[in-house]
Amino acid sequence: MNSDFFKQRRAGILLHPTSLPGTPGNGDLGQHAYRFIDFLADSGISLWQMLPLGPPCEDLSPYQCQSVHAANSLLISLERLVEKGWLSEDASPYSEHELEQALQHLSQQGWHQEEHCETAMCYRLARLKEARTGFEKHASADNRTAFAEFIETQAYWLEDYALFRALQSEHVKSLRSERLRALKEIQDDDALNARLKALEKVNGWWGWEKHLRDRYPQALAEARKRLEEVIEQHRFEQFVFFSQWHELKQYAHEHGVYLFGDIPIFVAQNSVDVWANQDNFLLDTEGQPTVVTGVPPDYFSATGQRWGNPHYNWDYMQSEHFSWWIARLKSAKLLFDLVRIDHFRGFEASWVIPAHCETAIEGHWMQVPGHALFETLQQSNIDLPLVAEDLGIITHEVTALRERFDLPGMKILQFAFDGGPDNPYLPHNHIEHCVVYTGTHDNQTTLGWFQELPVHLQQYVCEYLHTQPHEMPWSLIESAFASVAQLAVVPMQDVLALDGQHRMNVPGVEKGNWRWRFEWSQMPPGVNDKLRHLSHFNERVSADNN
Repeated sequence: MNSDFFKQRRAGILLHPTSLPGTPGNGDLGQHAYRFIDFLADSGISLWQMLPLGPPCEDLSPYQCQSVHAANSLLISLERLVEKGWLSEDASPYSEHELEQALQHLSQQGWHQEEHCETAMCYRLARLKEARTGFEKHASADNRTAFAEFIETQAYWLEDYALFRALQSEHVKSLRSERLRALKEIQDDDALNARLKALEKVNGWWGWEKHLRDRYPQALAEARKRLEEVIEQHRFEQFVFFSQWHELKQYAHEHGVYLFGDIPIFVAQNSVDVWANQDNFLLDTEGQPTVVTGVPPDYFSATGQRWGNPHYNWDYMQSEHFSWWIARLKSAKLLFDLVRIDHFRGFEASWVIPAHCETAIEGHWMQVPGHALFETLQQSNIDLPLVAEDLGIITHEVTALRERFDLPGMKILQFAFDGGPDNPYLPHNHIEHCVVYTGTHDNQTTLGWFQELPVHLQQYVCEYLHTQPHEMPWSLIESAFASVAQLAVVPMQDVLALDGQHRMNVPGVEKGNWRWRFEWSQMPPGVNDKLRHLSHFNERVSADNN
């Protein structure tokens, strides 16, 4: 199924664009993204791997997005909009200087990172509204034509997405008013808590008015007319993102760098994907999942993990020739040169949990038509190289599915040093057709991981790698580059030799994730020369040799 992409040895760095430095709130597609590509090229690195780019839900997780086709508009570079003349710092009631002062004030008052992100997000969204006004006044004829063409070519997802976001905003405002009314009028604590819980349960599209929830054509038409201004704003933001992304991708290719993306297997319940395609999911008549996703109990968790995403209605998807998946990969192809498919084992069989269960204990395995799906994707000729995230409970059937379609799996070096010499993650057990990582976004940083190991395991790691403790994390990075694996990828935190305070995500912890950012001042002297030497010494194709 895969192209010839994996026939060359390559090295990459894992860094989500939100982790780029510079702008308040989160990184974006501005000057620091281009500088990062320059850094990769100068370091002999030819892959930039990142997490999913979709618009995240409230917890900011890239793996719980509101659309599999749309992108996170908070990644739009405001400075590039100023360059186009669509945004003016002088004419705006908002300024980045005032935002920085507000964020500094929040820090002094002891407010947490969540409040910082929300303040910066509100600032960015306000500036994007200004940019649309500037576009309508100052855009060239070519820009206007490009916008119209974008709306036309992406209509298969864009119209539903823009309407969904507009209806969502309207619903959230209504719920906020209901909460305020309840707080003002209900005196009894038990009654108040019951009312607030009831409102929380309908905080999604399933709580919309029935005709909107169930997509009655007349109700949708009336909503489009009523919310046209908001809908147009979301169209505009997606147009701007994809325009900026296309320019960034072209710049990356000119510098020999490929963009390596990520596709979550499941989608968020409160997403346009579920609302607009309800037949694709196992839902009841009110839009609620009858079963939800997760993984079974294991050594690490006696109750398993209950993720809570709705399960696919695979029978219906197959009857539709997997058209939803084909469209999804075509959208990914617009953004990336290759992608990782998260939780690949879920394409062979998925853990199905009754929706009313609070844990994963009562779940069961449900077979999935993975062979039929990947046969169909193969015949669609999308030509998007795929990597299978084959971590977790991997059976012979899962391995057979991956091998049948020639998909490389993953090896995580942090998992290698327990279980003895047969541990498949140990470098001497690697195969060529795989991707090796020191760790992923879900792992501790390598330095933090090593520091937390028991002394006897630290000694084993050092003995195996012929190294000393003070040489971590570079000893593990060198091992990844030296592996027979065709692709070697290292998180940016490891390149910067950062400790466990710099994790991107701690699975099972609800707050504080997905907010890590680096600073250029953290870059060790000569690190680009070190990376270039490692790439050259281990015959990994450098960016300038692509």
